[in-house]
Amino acid sequence: MKVYKFGGASVKDAAGIKNLAKIVSEESDNLVIVVSAFGKTTNALENVLKSWLSGEGKYTDLLDEVYAGHLLIIKELFGQESEAKGKIDVSFALLRDYLLTVKWGKYDFEYDQVVSYGEIWSTIIVAEYLKSNHQEVEWVDIRENLLTDDRYRDANVLWSESTKRIQSIFDFRKERIYVSQGFIGGTADGRTTTLGREGSDYTAAIIANMLDAECVVVWKDVPGILSADPKWFPEAQKLDEISYREAVEMSFSGAKVIHPKTIKPLHNKNIPLYVRSFLNPEGKGTVIKFDATLRKIMPVFIRKENQILISILPKDFSFVMGDNLSRIFHSFITHGIKVNLVEASAVSIDVCVDDERAKIDVLINDLKTEFAAVYNDRIEMLTIRHYTPEAMTLITEGREILLEQKTRSTVRFVVRQIERFNGSTA
Repeated sequence: MKVYKFGGASVKDAAGIKNLAKIVSEESDNLVIVVSAFGKTTNALENVLKSWLSGEGKYTDLLDEVYAGHLLIIKELFGQESEAKGKIDVSFALLRDYLLTVKWGKYDFEYDQVVSYGEIWSTIIVAEYLKSNHQEVEWVDIRENLLTDDRYRDANVLWSESTKRIQSIFDFRKERIYVSQGFIGGTADGRTTTLGREGSDYTAAIIANMLDAECVVVWKDVPGILSADPKWFPEAQKLDEISYREAVEMSFSGAKVIHPKTIKPLHNKNIPLYVRSFLNPEGKGTVIKFDATLRKIMPVFIRKENQILISILPKDFSFVMGDNLSRIFHSFITHGIKVNLVEASAVSIDVCVDDERAKIDVLINDLKTEFAAVYNDRIEMLTIRHYTPEAMTLITEGREILLEQKTRSTVRFVVRQIERFNGSTA
């Protein structure tokens, strides 16, 4: 059996879902199809959540817009009345009732309860459309089978119990194709959790591991994994195959093609991951596997935007190592802040993290009794794998380098754009 994962861009409209159905129809093996929320639905639901938590009444209008978008897709796929519409109406009613009757709690918890609906709606529609095309399909609510802890917005999978449930529910003696959700899971007491933003790739890898899949295929709007984001470097080249290690290095540095947690479950079972284009399904794409090699060594450029560089200094100028270092990073973990880069000196430590300002403000307040902290915002972290002097010059030109780290195969720069006024450098 195989696991297919379709992201939001591949199912953003009725044409995308028809294309998904065509790709699936050409596969004869047993399938688990993992689907993300349609298009920009996750962003739209984040806006609904923000409006609801602020006490504004307009969240109902925002939710109505999301409903209208899904209804349009249903009409284009099925016509005026369908089984899909009835199921979607019930699901939207459940969310509306939740928003009307529940007194909201902590943000991360409410985020998971609200934003997770995007994957429920997309998979209902995809499953019903495949059924209408005479496919043997069963829809599975992954929240009841992929169990996690209660670390909302970044939940940890409970592997033992989840494996038992996954192996039981995905029973290919009953159906050949199962459709389920990426990104979401559930606690043992029935609360919805999420696995981290863009976590559907990770879901596909988890299911593949638990079911000993032949492979995972992630369908994207690019021909495979490229040597750079083509929106940043139009001359980016496709990598035919890369190793698990290379993929981990790239995803950790900020490459957006694969979610950072995806590789480990596949590596543990030696399951290859294919990244292929839903725009050109005949293309071979890129394969990530154990024994892959870069047939042509070329610089690989990765850009991680919206970063903050935090500088932390002990107030008494004591060494930052030892107990101080443990205390600092424990605070990062406690506040759910992921570290992208660390540079330590005798009396200070620089940490580059995603710009999650609310969490960072709480972190700095937590550390202020023992440490002074300042930060630079509006910065980027630029990484080059297999760097050359020419490649380093190419991406740093016109940027102020705040921090540089270099190993044998990787160089990272924390930079900001040099602002220019009337042709002079500020």
